[in-house]
Amino acid sequence: MSAETRASDGGAGGGTGARLLAALEQRRRELGHAPREDALCVSLAEQRLWHYRRGALVAEYPVSTSRAAPSCVPDSLGTPLGLHEIAERIGAGAPAGMVFVGRVAQGFLWRDAPPELAPAKKNLVTTRILWLAGLEDGVNRGTGCDTHSRYIYIHGTNQPEKIGTPNSHGCVLLRDADVIALFDALDDRPTHVLIA
Repeated sequence: MSAETRASDGGAGGGTGARLLAALEQRRRELGHAPREDALCVSLAEQRLWHYRRGALVAEYPVSTSRAAPSCVPDSLGTPLGLHEIAERIGAGAPAGMVFVGRVAQGFLWRDAPPELAPAKKNLVTTRILWLAGLEDGVNRGTGCDTHSRYIYIHGTNQPEKIGTPNSHGCVLLRDADVIALFDALDDRPTHVLIA
């Protein structure tokens, strides 16, 4: 893994990631959720994701969130805000670049995708899927705003050159190697995710 994506000191880190972690913990307490060993903090403004374990920074990754404005509304194509959890993990052991459609591995890598998928133009779901579920009723959970029913994931992408800039249809995109590293690091641990 590149130096850009690994925490160098294992400490809590400073700046945006630490502020988002504090906001996650405050919101978690307000909603009455038990603490989780792992926490992911996503900054739309900085297009970054921080992975914390027991309050210590594990890794930091560049991401791409939605081209559209943030939104929890169905069909908005916006990345949803607020506190979430990882509801499902899909793709363990799949090779880097594996294409998923409807959360099912298609048996080919994005570089070998058939023309109808137009891999150079269409943003594909690749490598691993961390399917998010909202934890805030009326914000990102429930009728008219449900993150899980909108199929919002953290996943790999066939457009790694666009990572670091808004480029998704609502999901949080990582480079294939980074989403594998994150997926493996989280294993099956219950994980909170704050998107802000």
